[in-house]
Amino acid sequence: MTAPDPRTSGGPSDPLSVGLDRPAATGSQEPTGPAAPADAGRSRHTGRTIGRSLALGLLIFVTVVLVLFVVFNGETVPISLVFTDVEAPLVVALLIAAVLGALVGWLLNLVLRTRRRHRS
Repeated sequence: MTAPDPRTSGGPSDPLSVGLDRPAATGSQEPTGPAAPADAGRSRHTGRTIGRSLALGLLIFVTVVLVLFVVFNGETVPISLVFTDVEAPLVVALLIAAVLGALVGWLLNLVLRTRRRHRS
């Protein structure tokens, strides 16, 4: 049989409670407001760390996908513009199309947002 955890003495007798809901007994404790939970700093720090790790993982994934995209779409293709024809790598043509599509979407969003503002 094990002895009860001394950190949980004085609290409710929960066998799973190991004192994580209470601040550590150190001399450099920050004062907390009446509405702030005792471990708010720890949860914010953990959330920030998870967010940074997730952002880094997403950045690495997108970088790998973009490198593969460039490698597999490197062949030269003819591109017919309004007044002329040019030859360029397929990846350039696809990226130009993506940028133009994003620009049209952004402009449409801007117009719709302006219309909604004027109606109100």
